[in-house]
Formats: sequence, C-alpha cells, structure tokens
Amino acid sequence: MQIEKNQKLLLGNAAIARGLYEAGCVFVSSYPGTPSTEITEEAAKYDEIYAEWATNEKVAYEAALGAAIAGGRAFTGMKHVGLNVAADPLFTSSYTGVNAGLVVAVADDPAMHSSQNEQDSRHYAVAAKLPMLEPSDSTECLEFIKLAYNISEKFDTPVMLRLTTRISHSQGLVTLANRQELPLKEYIKNDSKYVMKPANATKRHPVVEQRQSDIEEYANTSTLNRIEFNDKKIGIISAGDSYVYAKEAFGTSVSYLKLGMVNPLPLKLIKKFTDQVDKIYVIEELDSIIESFCKANGVNVEGKNMLPVIGEYSQQLLNKNLLSKENDYNELKINIPVRPPVMCAGCPHRGTFYVLKKLGLTVIGDIGCYTLGSTIDTTVCMGASVSMLHGFNKVRPESADKRVGVIGDSTFMHSGITGLVDIIYNNSYSTLLILDNSITGMTGHQQNPCTGLTLKNLPAKAVSLETLCKACGVENIQTVDPNEVDTFEKILKSELTKDAPSVIILKRPCALLKTVKKDSYARVDADKCKSCRACMKIGCPRISFETKKAVIDESLCIGCGLCTRMCKFDAIEIISRASN
Repeated sequence: MQIEKNQKLLLGNAAIARGLYEAGCVFVSSYPGTPSTEITEEAAKYDEIYAEWATNEKVAYEAALGAAIAGGRAFTGMKHVGLNVAADPLFTSSYTGVNAGLVVAVADDPAMHSSQNEQDSRHYAVAAKLPMLEPSDSTECLEFIKLAYNISEKFDTPVMLRLTTRISHSQGLVTLANRQELPLKEYIKNDSKYVMKPANATKRHPVVEQRQSDIEEYANTSTLNRIEFNDKKIGIISAGDSYVYAKEAFGTSVSYLKLGMVNPLPLKLIKKFTDQVDKIYVIEELDSIIESFCKANGVNVEGKNMLPVIGEYSQQLLNKNLLSKENDYNELKINIPVRPPVMCAGCPHRGTFYVLKKLGLTVIGDIGCYTLGSTIDTTVCMGASVSMLHGFNKVRPESADKRVGVIGDSTFMHSGITGLVDIIYNNSYSTLLILDNSITGMTGHQQNPCTGLTLKNLPAKAVSLETLCKACGVENIQTVDPNEVDTFEKILKSELTKDAPSVIILKRPCALLKTVKKDSYARVDADKCKSCRACMKIGCPRISFETKKAVIDESLCIGCGLCTRMCKFDAIEIISRASN
C-alpha cells in the first residue's frame, strides 16, 4: 500500500489531536489518565492550540466549558474514572449549552489494562442527555472530532466522544487536511441560559429534552450511522472496536448497522435495519446499552445472553460464542513468562515501602506508581487515601499510630488537598505521606503544579508542598529522602506518636527522569556476601540470587544506593561508570 503525501499513520489519540487542530480548536485542558493521555500531549504540539494540564478532570472540564462559552472551540480529555470527577459540571453543562463547540473525550478501559475498574461511559451520556459519538478507527477519530464540533454548535450542546484502549492505542492511516481558522464567537451575557439557579434551570430542562429529540432525528439520517447490507439472514448492530471485531469474524456473510452515534440512538434507522434481517445480534463491549434500548422499543435482539459483560471482545471471542467454531488465527506456541508490574530499578518509593513493611503499618493507598507497594491495604480512587485515612482513624483511634496514608505529589494536587483540610478541620490524628517524585509518573511523565513546568515545558510557579500543607493547618511537616531509610524510619515513628495531624514529604525524583544521573551502578563483592538476602527485602528487580550469592544486573542498575543501606557486611559498593 502506497501512502500519499497527505496521509499519515497515527494512533487513535494522535488522530483526535489532529482533528482538534483541523477543526479550529483553540483551547485544550485535561488531566493525564491512560488511555487518554496522548490526546492532550499531541494537541500541545500544535502552536495554534493552547493546551494545559489541569489539576483534575473537574477543573479541566470547567476550564474548557468557560473557553467554549467565551467563544472558542474547546476540548477536554480524560479516562473513564476521570469522568466521575468531572460529572458535576458535565451534567449541568447539558442545561447551559455552549457558545462555541465543546467536545469531551472519555477513554474507557475494558479489561482494566491500567485502571481500577471497568466502566461504561455511555451511561453518562444517557444520564446527562448529551450526544455521544464512538469512532472505530483512527480515520474516524479524526473525522468524528470535526463532526462533533459541528453537532455541538448546531444543537448548542457539549458532545462526548467515547474511546476504548484499543481505539486510543491502535494505529491507522488518516488523511490530513488544513486547519479551519475560525473567529471567536461573540459572547453575549445571558443569565437565563448560563446561570443555573433553580428558576432558570427549570426552564432549561425542556430545552434539553427537545434537543435530545432533535438530535435523535438527526441521528436517523446522519452519515455517522450506516447500514451495510450483505446476507440478510443475520444482522449485527455494533459500534467502535466491537464493529471491527465483528467485521473480522463475520466478514461479508452478514449485514451490519454500524453506529457512530451511540446516544441518542437512531430508533427509526434501527427498525429500518432490523425489519430487513432475520436474526439480530447486538455486539457491544461492557454493558448492554444498545441491546436494552432495542428491547425497550420492541426490537427483538440477542447479545448478552451469549456475550460477556466483562473484559474486551475479540474476533476469537465472537467466533467461539456466536459462530461456535474454533479459531484459526495464528497463536504463539511458546509459554511467555508472566511479568507482573513492579517498581522500576531506582524507584524512590522502594525505600518508603521497605520502612512501612518493616514497621508493619496499615497503609491506606492511592492511585499512582506507589499502588504497586506490597504493603498497601486499600486503593480506591484519586485522593481517597487522605479521606479514608481520616475515616479509618476516627473509627479506630486506638490504632492510629499504626496507620498511614500514602499519596503522590500529582495526586495530592488532584484531589488530596480537600481530604487534608478535612483531617485538620475535624481534629484527626492522622499521618499522611506525600511521595514527591517530581513528576506524574504512572501515566508517562506529565508535568504538574509541583514541577515548575507547564504541559508545553514553559516555566511556571512551582507549588511548595510544605507551604501548602502549612496553609491547610498542618503544624507537623517533615521532608526526607526516602532512600535515607534509617532517618525516615526515625521521623515516621516520631510523627505517629503525636496527638496531631502530620505530613511527611518523601522527596526524591523518579529514576526515569532525564535529569536524574545514571552514571553509576551497584556491584556485589561475592567474597563479602553472606547470602543473608537482606538486599532482597527492597524488591529491586535488578537484584537476584543466581547462585548462593546476590547478583546485580549492572546494565540496568542506576546506582541509587538503597541496596547498600540494606547490606550489613559492606558487600555492595557503588561503581562509577566513568571508571570502566
């Protein structure tokens, strides 16, 4: 296949960013969250688009809404659990409408590749009464963004774009076009539209209902939804990556209703399709949104009686469950070793969790690299460590000195601050550890308000965690290098005994940052090694026992020195790479 000059192979997320550029978007605000992160990172590469990382998804959505009402096409992107955070403005913006177009992309994560739950964001579109589009490849990612802005402005509504991990992170060939330069729309003060006090909101609700009816009529004739007639014995209704799986499994042996708009659903088009086929399957990942809609409107379909509501679909799954045939796809015939996720060599969190495990503490966890800590007792959502620690200690105050919360610097800025204020306000004897690794680590090294750089790497005022915690009312604040395990242990024991809230900031940069020197490594002197395995207690993936002696993979060790603090026999030394 020859690629033309105006064509490019792009990830789904990069294609969305290109669509933002071509559609004349001027404002992007998001919070990083896999699998949505690359949309905003790619959008930031276009000088014509102002792009930023916000402190959380609610703030990002509100900023984008403000930009749209001000007259500029705006966008915000997030993962499915981030939409939970942004739900408050999402629902009310359905009532206010927009001025210039506003698009919110939400990336679901079937099979939970990098998430704490499986969640179907189509429920939000239905509940908030907002139109939602769902692309099935990179080409549609680009084109649907442009269509979404047209729909947003035509019907005066935010528009949602649903992605999944496979669509976000699969590559496809797209055709590039020039940017559409648009003047800002005039902003006209209109308190009856934008001020959602009860008297105004009551009048806006009928507007929302009428808009939904109008968009459904639009959906019945829009090119977003299309019928593909082949053999009419079987008809398949599907959208997004499920449509691609269906095409790969069934080919041209069945007919398809391919839905690009999944809310509101085009009832007339659905009935037009189902009236002409004998048997109808609805193929959709996660929940039965389309299937339930069809059944509620008297359309006889099958789907979840044969297909799971858990995990990702595949052509193999459809072959087995719907066609009752064995798969003939090539599969690897070798056993690939299981590789569980672990903290990287040199990770600054390793020393922290060594001490927590040593002291046998209950650890209320949070979302980030430190979720991999072996001693964590709970992990729920962003910021939950702080609030849950408070609740735990209020119910079991007698053991508060045996319990800590852990949260990262970016996550603390996202939603930990309010929990800390709650601890102070309600006189909780809680000890919180803020693990400051100088970056947003797990999603791929994004800047945050503590790093001193913006998304576009421009200098910014860095928030001081010490000053911020003091302003919240915390009097006991300590900062320590987590690799100084003895010092940290001493500080932690002291803070746990205090009848007042404490914050310990464990400050050491992520080992993968380019600014972190990697000019040394650790080496084991086999003659001194007593095979006590103390070095194994930190769980570094570079340390192993190939024989009866400890061995360190020197090629991947960064020389953080934590293992030297474990060894009581001076069997481990730090070697400069320059000396070799």
